[in-house]
Amino acid sequence: MQSKAMASPLTPRPTLFFLIFSIIFISFSPISSQKLETKHPLDPFTPTELTLIQTILKKYYSNSNHNLTFQYVGLDEPEKSTILKWNSKSKTAPFPRRALVHARFNTQTLEIIVDLSSRSIISKQVYSGNGYPMFNADKQVKASDLPFKYEPFIESVKKRGLVLSEVVCTTYSAGWFGQNKGLDVVINVQCFYPNGTVNLYMRPLEGITFVVDLDEMNIVKYYDRIKAPLPKAEGTEYQLSKMRAPFGPRLNSVAVGFPDGPGFKINGCTVSWANWNFHVGFDSRVGSIISLASIYDIEKHKYRRVLYRGYVSELFVPYMDPSEDHYFKTYFDCGEFGFGQLAVPLEPLADCPANAVFMDAYHSSEDGSPTKIENAICIFEQHAGNIMWRHTETALHDEEIREVRADVSLIVRMVATVGNYDYILDWEFKPSGSIKVGVGLTGILATKAVKHTHTDQIKEDLYGTLIAENTVATHHDHFLNYYLDLDVDGELNSFEKTSLVTKRAEGNNTPRRSYWTVQKETAKTEADARIRVGLSPAEFIVVNPNKRTKIGHQIGYRLMPGSAANPLLLSDDFPQIRAPFTNYNVWITPYNRSEKWAGGTYADQSHGEDNFQVWSQRNRKIENKDIVLWYTIGFHHVPCQDEFPMMPTLNGGFELRLANFFERNPVLKVIPAKHVKWSNCSTPH
Repeated sequence: MQSKAMASPLTPRPTLFFLIFSIIFISFSPISSQKLETKHPLDPFTPTELTLIQTILKKYYSNSNHNLTFQYVGLDEPEKSTILKWNSKSKTAPFPRRALVHARFNTQTLEIIVDLSSRSIISKQVYSGNGYPMFNADKQVKASDLPFKYEPFIESVKKRGLVLSEVVCTTYSAGWFGQNKGLDVVINVQCFYPNGTVNLYMRPLEGITFVVDLDEMNIVKYYDRIKAPLPKAEGTEYQLSKMRAPFGPRLNSVAVGFPDGPGFKINGCTVSWANWNFHVGFDSRVGSIISLASIYDIEKHKYRRVLYRGYVSELFVPYMDPSEDHYFKTYFDCGEFGFGQLAVPLEPLADCPANAVFMDAYHSSEDGSPTKIENAICIFEQHAGNIMWRHTETALHDEEIREVRADVSLIVRMVATVGNYDYILDWEFKPSGSIKVGVGLTGILATKAVKHTHTDQIKEDLYGTLIAENTVATHHDHFLNYYLDLDVDGELNSFEKTSLVTKRAEGNNTPRRSYWTVQKETAKTEADARIRVGLSPAEFIVVNPNKRTKIGHQIGYRLMPGSAANPLLLSDDFPQIRAPFTNYNVWITPYNRSEKWAGGTYADQSHGEDNFQVWSQRNRKIENKDIVLWYTIGFHHVPCQDEFPMMPTLNGGFELRLANFFERNPVLKVIPAKHVKWSNCSTPH
């Protein structure tokens, strides 16, 4: 595998950039047609493996009159000890390859473990608790098609003076709002009239809602409650080819070249770059997964593990409109809709730069056959003009010292489009040892149609912002919970909170009256480690209490929070009962292979009985244990006109940063990239 991927810093002419690139785009995935020398136990399933899982289960249920539908097919992860043993040895030993399948059969939810090597089902049980498995995309499409043969809806469209063929419908999870018994497996459907624009979410058919039984695939309830003016299509277009003058601003082109070739290597799904080595996986529920991230220690001549496994565990998006047509819009985007199966093909030179390498991804469709997402993940080096470190020294008598190192990062990116929103998910690895986790929110605001055309007309609470005539964008939140199984130079770690405390300066030898110092506290149990970020100044560090630097510090990695927000819903509100992981930004649990989704295994219509908070109530010991850090970043979103009709990306994230992990700065002796001169560009050096 070869590609040209290293960029060099250029200083362009003031008014003109040139797009210069010589690149080989490589789309790769660990499929059976590729003869990889080794296969990793955490690799995502190949199309051949997904087909084998389908064959095994279809054969087992072949004598039944009921259809078996595949809701989720994911890796039944081997025990962590098995993975670590395999990773530390020759990496050629055989390992178990099993699938966890959630399926619907005869109106029941099945949990099935399939062993691919023996081509057999090794366990099967019926889930009888509250909640249902993740929706599959095929059933959602079928549900969205039902309205067009439903006479009451056809009549509603005619009454509005609209053309049925111009209507588009889409699905919304129903949620749970206190019923003793959950609903059947249902999904809500609402419709739009994009006639004159592709921006369908800006033209809702207000007041119309369907309830669809997904097992029977029929409409069980239909509401046509109110009529509101249909918002205008004018001004909602976002396709460049359909735009009209005036345009602006104009962005210059950019010169990109990679004369040294790629700075990273990929073997199967394992990436090596600079001083980092890690594995990239994929799951239909959570999307991209980073595993076994290790950084090289030039003094100890070995890789030292930092992160065993990391991914977005859940995304909770509650909207703040409690009215009868919108109250149910409280989504669990991973557990209900699946970040992975909603991953979209990345656009070369736009979503990812010219030096990117792409990975395809696969998930199971309704009948179990493999579905391909082309270019689902991209990996690229980023030369963003940032500074790794620098210093100018002018205090010396005879000379001025100026040392600067340009920074470079490696990005692993995926984009999931969940209805109207696009989520840009980045894992950024830095030579300094940091892992920066970024999320970008963009796409289209969720709206409802109203009678108002000016803010002066508004006398009541519309639960949102008037962003255009007859168009209100609803207030809402985004809470992303990240699963971070940190293994700081080994599995046995502790969680330490370092509080910054103000002290009064005492004594006669200082004019100062105060200073601050640190007080360290090690969490003993899960309850000790529940933290709302920002209430008081503090640092949060995962340390290895069994290893120290030469001068005595426990080695560690610290969490540098960002985009922290706390829930504003009441604790007894049903959406909040289902999403208690948002009650704190930081949680620590002992590692448990079965605890991997913060919203619970069956998030759709869940009752809050099996989720992160329930597990943590056991208050298990976490000191000097194999622990997992769960971190929730959040955004309270009050929409504004500047986000109409397409929302500029809102960025957030957090950083995992060294805390006495090395004996000294690990990039002190970094070898900087060479400057490259282009004949058609002027540079000062």
